[in-house]
Order: sequence, then C-alpha cells, then structure tokens
Amino acid sequence: MFTIFSDLTILDMKRQKYASDITREQFAQIESELRSVRRTTKPTSLDLYEVFCAVLYLLRTGCQWRFLPENFPKWQSVYAYWHKWSKPDEHGISVLERALKKSGWRGPTETEGRSACSTFLIVDAQSVKNTDAAGFTGYDAGKKVNGIKRHIAVDTDGLPHATAVTTANVTDRQGCLQAFKRCKDSLVLVKSVLADGGYVGKPFANGVKDLLGEHVTVQIAKRDELHSFKVMPQRWVVEHSFAWLEKNRRLWKNCERWLNTSLQFVHLAFVALLLRRS
Repeated sequence: MFTIFSDLTILDMKRQKYASDITREQFAQIESELRSVRRTTKPTSLDLYEVFCAVLYLLRTGCQWRFLPENFPKWQSVYAYWHKWSKPDEHGISVLERALKKSGWRGPTETEGRSACSTFLIVDAQSVKNTDAAGFTGYDAGKKVNGIKRHIAVDTDGLPHATAVTTANVTDRQGCLQAFKRCKDSLVLVKSVLADGGYVGKPFANGVKDLLGEHVTVQIAKRDELHSFKVMPQRWVVEHSFAWLEKNRRLWKNCERWLNTSLQFVHLAFVALLLRRS
C-alpha cells in the first residue's frame, strides 16, 4: 500500500525546524495579506509559509540573504517576496504593516471591553549604529551614534501603534511627529501621549495637537522622576518594546541600504512577536 502525503506535509518533512519558525496555524492569520502581492493568473510552486519562515530566520540570525540555509526556498525567491511585502503602497503602508495591524493581539483586547485603538501612547526613540553596507546615516551627538534612529509609540501593553525610522541626526521630537503623521489614520482615539525630557517644548506639543487633535495632551516624565524609586510602570513599557526588537540579530545594527527596509524589519519583528503570542 502507498501512503499519500500532501505537498505541504512533504515540505514539512524535508526541512528541519528552526527556533525562528512560527506554526502554520499562526501563519494563517496573515496569509491572506501576504498572498495579496501575488499575480492570481500565474501559478506558483512556492509555499509562502516556507518563504515567510526564511525571512524570519534571516531576521533572527542576522545572516545575509545569500547565506540562507539550502532547505529554504532559493534566496532570490525569498528576497523577491520580501521586496513585495516591504514596498509601501500609494498611502505609504506596506503589506507587512497591514499584517501587523491584523495580527492576533487586537482580538483579545477587544474581548476585554477595550478599544483596538489605544487612547494612551508612550513614545521613545532608539539610536542604532550603521554598518558599512548602510545607505543612509546621521550623527546623534547626544548618544554619540553614527547611524539611524527608530521612533515608536506604543500602548500600555508595549504594542506599536506608530513607527518611523530616520537618520540619527533627526531629533526625537521630529521623528515622533513623522511617525504620528504616517500613522495618524489609526490614532483617531488617542487622548494622551507620555514622553521623556527629550520631547519637552511647546513646538512638539503643538505638533501633536495639529496631527492628532486639540484634545490630545502631552505628558513629560521629568528626569528626576525617571531615576527615582517612584514606580512609573507605564514609562518603562516602551523600553520593553525596544528589548523585544533586540532579540533579533538583524536589528542589533543597521545594515540596510534604505530607511524603509529598516522600518519594515521592525514591523516584521513585531508581527513575529504577536503571532507567537496568539
């Protein structure tokens, strides 16, 4: 007697599992978004699950595209899909960012009686050194870093609602406003923003009001409060978010030629995190 296996089962049997992999059930949550870039008139022999796991392997290990293990699809095919998934549309939103918004954390939030759009955001920035391959660079004189800067606004669970990547010479205030401008359509319910001393000043507060509404208030956590023994759990949530990103070696330094590529790897890291938690 012959045992008949499906193509997906055969693929699973051929390839060893890596710690960076997600399950097929988790992948199913965003599969429709990732398949939207394919031409429906052209059949494909590639398993998108394997392609996505290959990109996750590259994110976690920090290897080069050409050094992906041979038991993944060819690196040229993986890179071609990554290019499609990371390319912004006419509204500046990529497939990966849409997948991030579709990831599983919003369901449990809504079942607990809370809105999927947070009313309270915590903002911060992180300067990252460049490698020789990086295409854009700037110098952060305060932190003495030559590279790029990541700007994120997270809710009280540490989950991102606005992101941006700039060169390191861009101030925290300017970068945060860029993130709000890029993602303002999903920030309509925001009422308050918490930041540290790097965001102090009326121009920043006025910029937030112009983008998100006059009702939005900006709270500044003073430096003496940050270093005291007073408990401020909300302020440290954003630090946890940056720590989650640093679990991926690709994000330890910036080696991308384009700022958008750096931004999309941040989106990918959060997508992987949320899928594993779902």
